[in-house]
Amino acid sequence: MREFPTHPAARLPSPPRKILHVDMDAFYASVEQRDDPSLRGKPVAVAWRGARSVVCAASYEARVFGVRSAMPAIRAERLCPQMIFVPPDFVRYKAVSRQIREIFARHTELIEPLSLDEAYLDVTVTKTGLPSATATAEAIRAAIREETQLTASAGVAPNKFLAKIASDWNKPDGLCVIRPHQVDAFLMPLPVGRLPGVGKVMEAKLAVLGITSVGELRGFALAELEQRFGRWGRRLHELARGIDEHAVQPERPTLQVSAEDTFEHDLRLDELEPHIRRLAEKAWAGHQREHARVARTVVLKLKTSDFHTLTRSLTPLQRPQSAKELADIACALRDRVERPADSRYRLVGVGLAGFVEQDSYHAQTDLFDIVPE
Repeated sequence: MREFPTHPAARLPSPPRKILHVDMDAFYASVEQRDDPSLRGKPVAVAWRGARSVVCAASYEARVFGVRSAMPAIRAERLCPQMIFVPPDFVRYKAVSRQIREIFARHTELIEPLSLDEAYLDVTVTKTGLPSATATAEAIRAAIREETQLTASAGVAPNKFLAKIASDWNKPDGLCVIRPHQVDAFLMPLPVGRLPGVGKVMEAKLAVLGITSVGELRGFALAELEQRFGRWGRRLHELARGIDEHAVQPERPTLQVSAEDTFEHDLRLDELEPHIRRLAEKAWAGHQREHARVARTVVLKLKTSDFHTLTRSLTPLQRPQSAKELADIACALRDRVERPADSRYRLVGVGLAGFVEQDSYHAQTDLFDIVPE
């Protein structure tokens, strides 16, 4: 477990929450290695083989070769010719995810899932009465190891964005704790690229201003950042000071299920299909957890290289019945993006929205299927 020195000048704007970010280690690949002993210790990519396939997850043995999730499978195979490709099995991954969620729920009701393999937990007050957030994180990780034979990394911090950075600090199977008085000591030396939302393009823009670290970012006044970056400038100003007032949001009636990725390098519209199809698989897996409700609307989200967000949506006569149908519709929605062909995009997302009760949906479709006598 790593801790950081105190900083006497560290201040937070309000009494701190106690937030955990728990992130399973190479989740899909680890489930495959757990269930098939012949895969243990070997480079594994959860993906279909083929030019259009994208890696859903890579084992740590594969990561040694530079293989990462969201990478085209064909490139992963070039980097690691001995790679073992395993087709994804989201039914199994969802079952394990439910086990992990049950472990979380023993400690708090304030759980905000981000995907099958990670979640925020507010443990300011817990059901168990453990003496600290650190003790709660250790108990959760121990239960996950014992009950699923998998490992999880966790970050403990006063807010969500710090907890998420911390959970990645000592991966795999690690724990990192940032106490309120340690926020400055943790943040100041970090490269600005570690801040959420600061990708390669924004990192380059900040570098032009002489900003490469969070400490250097703090040297810029709020007004100057807002003038240069608009509302995003205010967010940069807050993040550089460890400020994040977003509360953990427990599950509510779903408005949208989605999955999105920010690319290492900006891509053209015609290069997005494999990523759209991979994200459609993840969004569909999330949709399947909605047992009593179904979604009717497909949403495609894009963010341009200059940070403009575009969304296109379609509510077909018949809702999507599979991840493939979802992907096909999302790919078709690209035709409704009216921008120059050489435009580049830093993020793509695929979602399902327009949720209705399953019984209501079937009643409507049955009504339309009635043939007049």
